[in-house]
Amino acid sequence: MRRTTKNLSDTSLIARHAATVLAGQLAVMAFGVTDTIVAGRHAQESLAALAISSALYISVYVALLGMLSALLPIWAELRGARNPQAIGGSLRQSLYLCALACLPGMALLLHPGPVLDWTKVPMALRPSVEHYLAVLALALPPALLFRLFSTLNQALGHPRMVTWLQMASLLVKIPLSIWWTFGGAGVPALGVVGCGWATLAVNCGMLALALWLLRTQDIYTPLQLWKRMEPPDGKQLAGFARLGIPSALAVTVEVTSFTLMALFIARQGTLASAAHQIAANMAAVLYMVPLSLAIATSARVSYWRGAGQPVHAQQAVLIGFRLLGIMCIALAAIVFIANRHIASVYSNDPQVVLTAAGLLGWVALYHLADAVQALSIFLLRCYRITLAPLVVYGVLLWGVGLGGGYRWAYLGLGPLEPLASPMPFWAASAAALMLTATVFVAMLCRAVLKECASGSQECAR
Repeated sequence: MRRTTKNLSDTSLIARHAATVLAGQLAVMAFGVTDTIVAGRHAQESLAALAISSALYISVYVALLGMLSALLPIWAELRGARNPQAIGGSLRQSLYLCALACLPGMALLLHPGPVLDWTKVPMALRPSVEHYLAVLALALPPALLFRLFSTLNQALGHPRMVTWLQMASLLVKIPLSIWWTFGGAGVPALGVVGCGWATLAVNCGMLALALWLLRTQDIYTPLQLWKRMEPPDGKQLAGFARLGIPSALAVTVEVTSFTLMALFIARQGTLASAAHQIAANMAAVLYMVPLSLAIATSARVSYWRGAGQPVHAQQAVLIGFRLLGIMCIALAAIVFIANRHIASVYSNDPQVVLTAAGLLGWVALYHLADAVQALSIFLLRCYRITLAPLVVYGVLLWGVGLGGGYRWAYLGLGPLEPLASPMPFWAASAAALMLTATVFVAMLCRAVLKECASGSQECAR
């Protein structure tokens, strides 16, 4: 009876936590949706430039985000062990990690030329792409610092304030993107670069409000965050690195497989790039559901592990997968059925809508596999398994997904003739994610059962 009550409690906690995180994540994703719609209404060339720029920025940002997000299980375990002051000290040490992460990220965004040369991005699009990325280089540090604030709140089980900040920022982002892209009220039309300036303004505003909340809200008082900054602690930073670097590299492989797909498709012309941007944006929006659930589930699993309760951690894993199945099957079905209607929201160009609608059917299949692997890799981090997923990502996402898509599109694949379209990339990537999800689930089952068998007689019964 007590276990049933615990399960119901965990289900409710995970569902509420995930729903709160999802609301905030959707607000952040609406930044990208807004920019995509604004650029699409501005010009086909603007949408194509945004597709390329966003792909590069997301690769940098999400890779660095993977390193910082790996702190979630560490802080959630400290919460489960009832050691709030250690969370405060760990957060201060994480600022050194964040500073180190910003340097290579900004350098790459400020000097994208080699990547654009390698992927053969059309010269006509390069000025807009390079200017947009230069603005986003300035937006990177406040974005990463705000992500630390977000990760802390998720570990504490209090994501609501982050969500309110993200939703309020959307109300600022939408009018700024429209205003600075099209101009007006004395401001010249900046084109797609105006969306980048809007992103910078919003990121700085969110960070300022986050610092104010950390200073004034009672829930942070036990953490003693505002102590004098300690010198770098080699032991703690090494622990961050052991968990964060493989996680960051794994996310880099995952995201660059997605990014390089956009860059390789760019050589097919603006129509292909514009249609792919719509499909990619929809895939990213859908990903927010498993991402939110993965954050909530991993926070709960890590809490129970920190409290020395592996059986409850195991039950939280199962709850996460049950909730995942319900939500993601429904979303995939909606996208598959309403593909043309969804595409028409993004663009009023009939050719773009027709091409994008065909891709959205593959996005639905892609989402199902992506959801399972996303939840699995977050939970594997809770059990400190990071190197094996990195290898799996490299072999399957780069080799099978990106490599298979490139070969089919430009060289032919077995009996299949070359097909210069975004479709081969999406089909190959969906197949690669299915294999990845299968491997990750097997790894996770082994880790959970091993911990239960060795650490809990209750779980053995």
